[in-house]
Amino acid sequence: MKVLVVDDSKAMRSIIGRILKDFDFEIIQAEHGLDALEKLRSMGRPDLVLVDWNMPQMDGLELVEAIRQVPFFDSVRIMMITTESDIKQMAKALEAGADEYLLKPFDREAFLEKLILLGVEPVCL
Repeated sequence: MKVLVVDDSKAMRSIIGRILKDFDFEIIQAEHGLDALEKLRSMGRPDLVLVDWNMPQMDGLELVEAIRQVPFFDSVRIMMITTESDIKQMAKALEAGADEYLLKPFDREAFLEKLILLGVEPVCL
């Protein structure tokens, strides 16, 4: 399974990456929305995109909207992983096309539960 992790925090990309690597996911990292769009052009269709909201150059909401405008990416599952806890922000993200929403800070179990809700079944090797 191919996962694009988009977050301007290198530490957060590393934390998410470590969890995903435990389940043998292929991980591609991007530092912000514009970087993510460039990676999407070169990598093709990932199975899952994990997106932070607050990033420079192009924020996560703009990225979700941009991805959802391209029919090629219709089947891609998108999860916002952010500190934005206001219910209106959550609604905006889901209306823009995010499939799930996870608040930071999160623990491994909460992250894995969201993956299962998205239909991504992590399997221990």
